Amino acid sequence: MTLHVQTHRIFDQLQRPLRDLRMSVTDQCNFRCRYCMPEEIFGPGYQFLTKEKLLSFEELTRLARIFVSLGVEKLRITGGEPLMRPNLPSLIRMLREIEGVRDIAVTTNGSLLAKHAGALKDAGLTRVTVSLDSLNDERFGRMNGRGYKVSQIIEGIDAAAAAGLLVKVNMVVQKGANDQDVLPMATYFREKGHILRFIEYMDVGNSNGWKLDQVMPSRQIIERIHREMPLEPIEPNHYGEVAARYRYVGTTNEIGLISSVTQAFCSTCTRARLSAEGQLYTCLFASAGADLRKPLREEWDDAEIRTYITDYWNRRQDRYSEERLSHTPGLNKKKVEMSHIGG
Repeated sequence: MTLHVQTHRIFDQLQRPLRDLRMSVTDQCNFRCRYCMPEEIFGPGYQFLTKEKLLSFEELTRLARIFVSLGVEKLRITGGEPLMRPNLPSLIRMLREIEGVRDIAVTTNGSLLAKHAGALKDAGLTRVTVSLDSLNDERFGRMNGRGYKVSQIIEGIDAAAAAGLLVKVNMVVQKGANDQDVLPMATYFREKGHILRFIEYMDVGNSNGWKLDQVMPSRQIIERIHREMPLEPIEPNHYGEVAARYRYVGTTNEIGLISSVTQAFCSTCTRARLSAEGQLYTCLFASAGADLRKPLREEWDDAEIRTYITDYWNRRQDRYSEERLSHTPGLNKKKVEMSHIGG
């Protein structure tokens, strides 16, 4: 059964439409990546959200339907590690029934993907984005904080591709930690035919000890690859695409660069983020959100929740990355942890 919705597009204070919704289904993860969930903070004894605080699949689907009625076309399931949420294919199946949803994707660390790829595809998933920061076991184990091996992630990528899912791979590049892996990663995934996206190390959350001198600018990444494998720029796929796209000359294989630090793209950001506990955030670097779990459980009707979301988006003025570039005072604020909103 398809759930029909009537769409009315909404805009924020900077005339940015709402088109994309990232939905976190859990704050838990089996990795302890330095740039997201460092072990010294998220180690034994850390209190993750209890089951009753997480939105149910029915609640997530209801909210997704409301967001689609406001112009959202693309849904991305995130975490924490979303594949740690039991029965995730059931949620994919429920979301797929909403009319107007053009694309459903999952962002994952890939460690559980080999087990679940087939079921996710059968449920209606179209794409997965896998995080992989190195092909070197020692560096990768150090970065994921738990000693996971590269082979387990590659197995998940291969299983996803074999199941018919489109695969993209994200690499967070941190100078002094894994910048030597840029070229090996580019070479490997060019040969595999998967799009590899390089992400500048960002000051997300409050726990990763971010410093500007640990950022490898995308310009340097492009220069390094171009010297060995010539590249040419290609046009964005759509308005609001965050990755600058390049193609290997003479091929259809491409890479992307997400340059939130050195080339902010706030002016075209169309994303809203729903945290695992039902907080709506209008920026990856936000310090506060709007509680959607409360109106859901206080039995507001769809029209009331729709108005609440509309009013919140209409007031949106977020442009943190642009302000960071201009060294705007007052940016040293407490921010939502990435493990709650999935990047």
